[in-house]
Amino acid sequence: MISSTAAEPASAPIVAPHAQGATGTQQRSISCVIPCFNEAANLRQLLPLLEETLWATGMRWEIIVVDDGSTDDTAAVAQAWCELTGFRCICLSRNFGKEAALSAGLAAAAGDAVVVLDGDLQHSPSLIRAMLDHWKAGAEVVYAVRQERSDESRLKQIGSRIFYRLLNASDRFAVPQDAGDFRLMDRRVVDALTSLPERSRFMKGLYAWVGFRAVAMPYTPRPRAAGASSFNARRLFALAIDGLTAFTTWPLRMVSVVGLLFAVPALSYGAYVVLDHLMFGNPVSGWSTIAVSLMFFIGVQMIFTGIVGEYVARIYEEVKGRPLYVVRRESGVGLEADQP
Repeated sequence: MISSTAAEPASAPIVAPHAQGATGTQQRSISCVIPCFNEAANLRQLLPLLEETLWATGMRWEIIVVDDGSTDDTAAVAQAWCELTGFRCICLSRNFGKEAALSAGLAAAAGDAVVVLDGDLQHSPSLIRAMLDHWKAGAEVVYAVRQERSDESRLKQIGSRIFYRLLNASDRFAVPQDAGDFRLMDRRVVDALTSLPERSRFMKGLYAWVGFRAVAMPYTPRPRAAGASSFNARRLFALAIDGLTAFTTWPLRMVSVVGLLFAVPALSYGAYVVLDHLMFGNPVSGWSTIAVSLMFFIGVQMIFTGIVGEYVARIYEEVKGRPLYVVRRESGVGLEADQP
């Protein structure tokens, strides 16, 4: 019986605990990780659909909802489902951001395969079966790629293309464009991700950095079932800066190259002015030009100092050694219930 103090699911869950042993101890398992921030209304629709989908796979499963400091009753909805075996809820002590919530969910996941999907119903649970087919065929990562972005503004589309071009300027590895967090990962991939010690985490870059055999699966995201996205322009820009500073060093090299391009002509022109004055006695003129040039170069220097400062800030965050997130409360029993 689900506690009356928590919000009840939208439909009656299928009560058939998968820890009964009827399917054998060697059966493979799957974990679904759902990072949430104020998604109570959407969870009431998503969790019944996801549960039905996972039962249809015939695998052992668990659903892990990570409440990233929500201010609505997201935690209450998730904890209501935790009365049933296979559902878990991890409540963080405050809003640490989606990257931290994803990391918390991956650290808790115990399945042979782990699926990450958003809680707003834009990532359809029906696609999990196709992801599992690719996984069983040998793929270690199956990531969903948006087929089109007609629902986004023109400015956001242009910004997205520019960001990925800058991010993939290095030829060491490439982050797939239009690929989000909706993906299935093999246990080895998840172990590799959770072993990374860095705290400034840009998950899309980390997915690509660890490598493994990956398969792209095109999809069209659904409209949000309820509410509005919390990712505004400011947060998207901050995430883009985190991605660029976490996975590229070319901005630092650009500072050196541009500095050299400015310094060589300036020194050459300075030598010319001095020689012209000494040899021909021409007076040094152009004070207004000097003042404008000085202001220009000071502005450029400040921009470059800001670029270097972004990298120094990342170093500062890492050396402090603070945890990526703090868990306030955990509820429910997942796949560990199947273990002897």
